[in-house]
Amino acid sequence: MAQELAPQAGPDVARGNGEAGGAGPTFTPAVDIFEQGDATIIIADMPGVAPEDVEVTLERQVLTLQGRVKPEVPEGYRRLSSEYREGDYLRVFTLSDDVDQSRINADFRNGVLRLELPRSAEAQPRKISVKAA
Repeated sequence: MAQELAPQAGPDVARGNGEAGGAGPTFTPAVDIFEQGDATIIIADMPGVAPEDVEVTLERQVLTLQGRVKPEVPEGYRRLSSEYREGDYLRVFTLSDDVDQSRINADFRNGVLRLELPRSAEAQPRKISVKAA
Protein backbone atom coordinates (compact mmCIF):
# COMPACT_ATOMS: atom_id res chain seq x y z
CA MET A 1 0.00 0.00 0.00
CA ALA A 2 2.89 2.33 0.70
CA GLN A 3 6.16 1.93 -1.08
CA GLU A 4 9.22 4.03 -0.45
CA LEU A 5 9.93 6.32 -3.37
CA ALA A 6 13.72 6.56 -2.96
CA PRO A 7 15.05 3.77 -0.73
CA GLN A 8 18.15 4.65 1.22
CA ALA A 9 20.99 2.37 2.35
CA GLY A 10 20.66 3.28 6.02
CA PRO A 11 18.87 5.49 8.53
CA ASP A 12 21.33 8.33 8.08
CA VAL A 13 21.29 10.46 4.95
CA ALA A 14 23.73 13.23 5.71
CA ARG A 15 23.11 16.11 3.34
CA GLY A 16 24.95 19.29 4.08
CA ASN A 17 22.50 21.42 2.16
CA GLY A 18 19.63 20.77 4.59
CA GLU A 19 17.03 19.70 2.03
CA ALA A 20 14.35 19.42 4.72
CA GLY A 21 14.81 23.05 5.68
CA GLY A 22 17.73 23.34 8.11
CA ALA A 23 21.41 23.92 7.65
CA GLY A 24 22.55 20.58 9.10
CA PRO A 25 22.27 17.00 7.88
CA THR A 26 18.99 15.43 6.86
CA PHE A 27 18.23 11.98 8.26
CA THR A 28 15.92 9.27 6.97
CA PRO A 29 13.66 8.47 9.92
CA ALA A 30 13.35 4.81 10.85
CA VAL A 31 9.84 3.52 10.11
CA ASP A 32 7.77 0.49 10.98
CA ILE A 33 4.89 -0.41 8.68
CA PHE A 34 1.99 -2.54 9.92
CA GLU A 35 -1.36 -3.69 8.65
CA GLN A 36 -4.28 -3.25 11.03
CA GLY A 37 -7.69 -4.31 9.78
CA ASP A 38 -8.39 -2.33 6.61
CA ALA A 39 -5.55 0.15 7.05
CA THR A 40 -1.79 0.39 6.76
CA ILE A 41 -0.03 2.04 9.70
CA ILE A 42 3.30 3.85 9.30
CA ILE A 43 5.22 4.75 12.46
CA ALA A 44 8.21 7.08 11.99
CA ASP A 45 10.72 8.07 14.67
CA MET A 46 11.69 11.76 14.68
CA PRO A 47 13.43 12.46 18.00
CA GLY A 48 13.97 16.11 18.85
CA VAL A 49 11.17 17.35 16.58
CA ALA A 50 8.41 19.48 18.10
CA PRO A 51 4.82 18.75 17.00
CA GLU A 52 4.56 22.12 15.24
CA ASP A 53 7.68 21.28 13.18
CA VAL A 54 6.23 18.12 11.61
CA GLU A 55 4.87 18.38 8.09
CA VAL A 56 3.05 15.64 6.21
CA THR A 57 2.15 16.40 2.60
CA LEU A 58 0.36 14.41 -0.06
CA GLU A 59 0.65 15.41 -3.68
CA ARG A 60 -0.94 13.05 -6.15
CA GLN A 61 0.25 9.73 -4.74
CA VAL A 62 3.47 10.94 -3.13
CA LEU A 63 3.40 11.08 0.69
CA THR A 64 6.21 13.17 2.20
CA LEU A 65 7.13 13.14 5.90
CA GLN A 66 9.29 16.03 7.15
CA GLY A 67 10.47 17.02 10.59
CA ARG A 68 12.56 20.06 11.44
CA VAL A 69 14.81 20.16 14.48
CA LYS A 70 15.57 23.46 16.16
CA PRO A 71 19.11 23.09 17.52
CA GLU A 72 19.42 23.77 21.22
CA VAL A 73 22.57 25.28 22.65
CA PRO A 74 22.44 25.69 26.44
CA GLU A 75 23.11 29.28 27.42
CA GLY A 76 26.39 29.85 29.23
CA TYR A 77 27.90 26.52 28.13
CA ARG A 78 30.88 25.88 25.87
CA ARG A 79 30.70 22.62 23.90
CA LEU A 80 33.70 20.37 24.46
CA SER A 81 32.48 17.27 22.68
CA SER A 82 29.41 16.38 20.65
CA GLU A 83 28.42 12.86 19.64
CA TYR A 84 24.71 13.50 19.16
CA ARG A 85 24.03 14.78 15.67
CA GLU A 86 21.09 17.10 15.21
CA GLY A 87 19.38 17.36 11.87
CA ASP A 88 16.10 17.36 10.04
CA TYR A 89 14.13 14.31 8.87
CA LEU A 90 12.79 13.47 5.43
CA ARG A 91 11.10 10.34 4.07
CA VAL A 92 9.05 9.95 0.88
CA PHE A 93 6.60 7.17 -0.05
CA THR A 94 4.54 6.44 -3.15
CA LEU A 95 1.01 5.31 -2.29
CA SER A 96 -0.91 2.76 -4.30
CA ASP A 97 -4.43 3.30 -5.60
CA ASP A 98 -5.66 1.13 -2.70
CA VAL A 99 -5.29 4.03 -0.21
CA ASP A 100 -8.28 6.26 0.46
CA GLN A 101 -6.32 9.52 0.41
CA SER A 102 -9.19 11.59 1.82
CA ARG A 103 -9.20 9.57 5.07
CA ILE A 104 -5.47 9.55 5.96
CA ASN A 105 -4.89 10.44 9.63
CA ALA A 106 -1.65 11.62 11.26
CA ASP A 107 -0.76 11.83 14.95
CA PHE A 108 2.52 12.98 16.53
CA ARG A 109 3.50 12.24 20.15
CA ASN A 110 6.84 12.09 21.94
CA GLY A 111 8.89 12.23 18.74
CA VAL A 112 6.89 9.49 16.98
CA LEU A 113 4.72 10.17 13.92
CA ARG A 114 1.87 7.70 13.35
CA LEU A 115 0.02 7.67 10.05
CA GLU A 116 -3.09 5.64 9.31
CA LEU A 117 -3.67 4.93 5.62
CA PRO A 118 -7.17 3.41 5.23
CA ARG A 119 -7.85 1.11 2.32
CA SER A 120 -10.42 2.43 -0.16
CA ALA A 121 -13.77 0.67 -0.41
CA GLU A 122 -12.98 -0.51 -3.95
CA ALA A 123 -9.75 -2.15 -2.77
CA GLN A 124 -11.32 -4.02 0.17
CA PRO A 125 -11.44 -7.77 -0.28
CA ARG A 126 -14.90 -9.14 -0.82
CA LYS A 127 -16.34 -12.60 -0.98
CA ILE A 128 -17.96 -13.68 -4.22
CA SER A 129 -20.68 -16.28 -3.90
CA VAL A 130 -20.48 -19.23 -6.23
CA LYS A 131 -23.73 -20.61 -7.63
CA ALA A 132 -24.08 -24.25 -8.48
CA ALA A 133 -25.27 -25.05 -11.97
